[in-house]
Amino acid sequence: MSATYASFMEKLDKILHQKSIITPYLEKAEQLTGVKRVHLALGFGVIWALYMILGKGAELICNAIGFGYPAYASMIALESDTKIDDTKWLTYWVTFAAFSLLEFFSEIILDFVPFYWLMKCIFLIWCFAPISNNGSQFLYHRVIRPVFLKNRKSIDDVLNKATTSAAGLAKDAAGKLISGKSE
Repeated sequence: MSATYASFMEKLDKILHQKSIITPYLEKAEQLTGVKRVHLALGFGVIWALYMILGKGAELICNAIGFGYPAYASMIALESDTKIDDTKWLTYWVTFAAFSLLEFFSEIILDFVPFYWLMKCIFLIWCFAPISNNGSQFLYHRVIRPVFLKNRKSIDDVLNKATTSAAGLAKDAAGKLISGKSE
């Protein structure tokens, strides 16, 4: 057994023994089967990956994972008194939105990418992983933020013009409705 593999297994086992929402289930499964939880987790991971490649509904499962847990964690963050967790989840959602826009415009190409739903799901899990420099932190600070700061004035100008135009259209429409009622 290589040192890297042994180190990975040790770290994973340590994580799986930390108190979390799944700890009681892992403990029970370990007791019932006699199989260490680290091996159960790896087995589940392999079955999940195969299903994401071969199974029906992989898109739904991937999007539920990328949206479900982050939405729940975001609501918990909103109810907490600290700002740090709010910032963490806002960063995730900005990254998620940027990825969703890119994905929309490249959907035709992505249809030909093998294992796309598995790769997307792993990417989204990396983006919300409970580590200090997860995917959303990395992408926000290295890609999204620099592009935003470089183009902020142009974006603000476009948004201001759109707001002014929409307000004008709403005023014209309201005026036509009012004048149409009085006739």
